[in-house]
Amino acid sequence: MANQPSCPVQLNVLQKQLLNDFQKKFPLSPTPFAEIATRLQVTEEAVLEALAELSQAEMISRVGAVMRPHRLGVSTLAAMAVPEELIATVADVVSSLPEVNHNYEREHKFNLWFVITATTEAHLQVVIREIENHTGLGVMSLPMLENYHVDLSFDLKWQTN
Repeated sequence: MANQPSCPVQLNVLQKQLLNDFQKKFPLSPTPFAEIATRLQVTEEAVLEALAELSQAEMISRVGAVMRPHRLGVSTLAAMAVPEELIATVADVVSSLPEVNHNYEREHKFNLWFVITATTEAHLQVVIREIENHTGLGVMSLPMLENYHVDLSFDLKWQTN
């Protein structure tokens, strides 16, 4: 059997189920966490606690819908060239904004990438200026010209030992 990389955080069965089984088809209901709890035969509190632990361990950054681009408002892919010693600070500023879905570091001159979603083009520009004003760094906006679907879910194979 090939060596599988081990997870740096010890996950329990519920956490593994949440990470693997609800990447797609998240329940669309007034009480989605209660519905998940019913499916997994645990309490809603156990589901919420497990998600909080995953968030605290930085295994997840958010739980929420991913919408088809430009169905609700406008969005852009954005990139910044951030000095290495400021990357964590700038990433925290970017992540603190509710309009930012996620951000990630890349090995490139433009080393911080993120998606901004806003209600209008004017709102989007306000968010970009807010990031630039808070960080003192420019934001390169790369609006979508053509739509491609990329499935970002993964079938997680868990090591049993």
